Amino acid sequence: MKQQFLAATAAALFATTLALPVAAQNVAIVNGKPVPTARLTALEAQVAEQAARTGRPVPEEVKSQLREEIISREIFTQEAQKQGIEASEAFRSQMEMARQAVLINALFADFQKKNPVTDEEAKVEYDRIVGAQAPAEGAKEYKARHILVEKEEEAKAVLAELKKGGKFEEIAKKQSKDPGSGANGGDLGWANPAGYVPEFADALAKLDKGQTSDAPVKSQFGYHIIRVDDVREAKAPEVPSFDDVKPQLVQQMQQQKLVKYQEELREKAKVE
Repeated sequence: MKQQFLAATAAALFATTLALPVAAQNVAIVNGKPVPTARLTALEAQVAEQAARTGRPVPEEVKSQLREEIISREIFTQEAQKQGIEASEAFRSQMEMARQAVLINALFADFQKKNPVTDEEAKVEYDRIVGAQAPAEGAKEYKARHILVEKEEEAKAVLAELKKGGKFEEIAKKQSKDPGSGANGGDLGWANPAGYVPEFADALAKLDKGQTSDAPVKSQFGYHIIRVDDVREAKAPEVPSFDDVKPQLVQQMQQQKLVKYQEELREKAKVE
């Protein structure tokens, strides 16, 4: 009797020892079917990756909901299988599209892992961008004002009023059709002539400091009377430091590498 008891106890312990690893491999048992822990691990990794892109941690309440999400998916999957949805043509087509998407994403992820953007590459690109923003030698910026009217006769009347001693700023406030500068006495601030329409830019470049155009300047917007308040050597725009823009720059360069890789694959492919 004692030997039978010991044998039964040993068998129970042995069974429990075997059951523990099996249970540890499953999130749950749904309608008799095990739900592998690997599914939960994969979902947790997916959520963590999405959170990392935003720079935020995964909220604790979300972590606790993932197990229930995995169980719900298994319940719904079993019901879909019971209804024979897997056998439908629409399902098979969608599964093939999903399979391709997963494979493609894995391919691109593997490419980016094997072809990272180095700090040296990012710095070279940063220097190139900064250099491209530098103004040409001898380039100038103008601090100008203008009065915009619809008709040439109106522009000539403005010029006549200015010659009689009328104040440019006051006339601009009253008569200019430019809603942006009119209220500020026609002030356009500092700008490179390249930022204006060609007709305006050409007329501006011919004026010296303190000079007003002696004839109306016609553009697609109407007729302009232009005055140059000041002129200076063009300056390169202020740019953020390399460290400030490095994450965005690296991301952009990674995308460019990926696009080039995709184009190379397309070129190599034999499509009939």
